[in-house]
Amino acid sequence: MGTKLIGMAVEIEVLSDRDVTDDVVKAFERLLPQLSRSAPALDAAALRALVAWPGNRMLIARVDGEVAGTLTLVTFPIPTGLRAWIEDVVVDSAARGQGVGAALTREAVRLAEMDGARTVDLTSRPSREAANRLYERLGFQLRDSKVYRYAAPEEWIS
Repeated sequence: MGTKLIGMAVEIEVLSDRDVTDDVVKAFERLLPQLSRSAPALDAAALRALVAWPGNRMLIARVDGEVAGTLTLVTFPIPTGLRAWIEDVVVDSAARGQGVGAALTREAVRLAEMDGARTVDLTSRPSREAANRLYERLGFQLRDSKVYRYAAPEEWIS
């Protein structure tokens, strides 16, 4: 799937395990720290496991052949219907403001709709003003909700 932008083309791919090549691993080494300072680096095996996880679709955006961003679309059935959640959206700092995030998000919404998802949700920190404007421009509506997080004790993780 490709999106033509002024002076550049953004190509969106849904990764399969065979698409996890050295250039994709290196791209994640560059992109993940721009999203989270605490997230551990992902090697090829870890990326393949994420790509293979049921319900996950890992999208990447390429500009002129180089990976410029990524997004993970998670779909899951619950009693009220199939839901979709967009997670871990990151666009390389050098490519921000050029339509990469919009192309990734539009493709994720398209895939979720094709799957029959009733809703597509995402969260974004208030400090990410440009991202929040983008999501609203793409039709996402701010919900009056509280997000709670339970962090598992360290002994559960080891």
